[in-house]
Amino acid sequence: MKMEPVADKEMIKNAVGGEGEYDALAVPPNVDVDMECAISKQIIANLREVYDPEIPVNIYELGLIYKIVVSDVKDCDDKDVFVEMSLTSPACPVAQEMPSWVQGAIFPIDGVRHVDVDIVWDPTWDPSMMAETAKLQLNMFT
Repeated sequence: MKMEPVADKEMIKNAVGGEGEYDALAVPPNVDVDMECAISKQIIANLREVYDPEIPVNIYELGLIYKIVVSDVKDCDDKDVFVEMSLTSPACPVAQEMPSWVQGAIFPIDGVRHVDVDIVWDPTWDPSMMAETAKLQLNMFT
């Protein structure tokens, strides 16, 4: 059964008071990413375009992205990107495709040379890992 969103992004921005507050509420509580890195914001923006096919929320705000590491490549300006993520369930029907979706979202970023995506099950994903915006979209108020 596919869930339909209760609130779209524009409704949430209006409810929380605008762009800045929306951005703060759109960060999952457990994600590990160095925001000082110049391309981290673009990586996150691109990951926000990848959606779980059964839940109408992007994988970043859903809390499926646990870690993003951007590394310099010796002797050039390019970067290698490592993403550690999980899925909502080991029985997820797109478990085999999701890493390639994540790679496909990050590779077009200028300066990215290589992208590795690891699916991990520890810690096990649960709804507490979702950003507040995801909870609003799914009508899951805590």
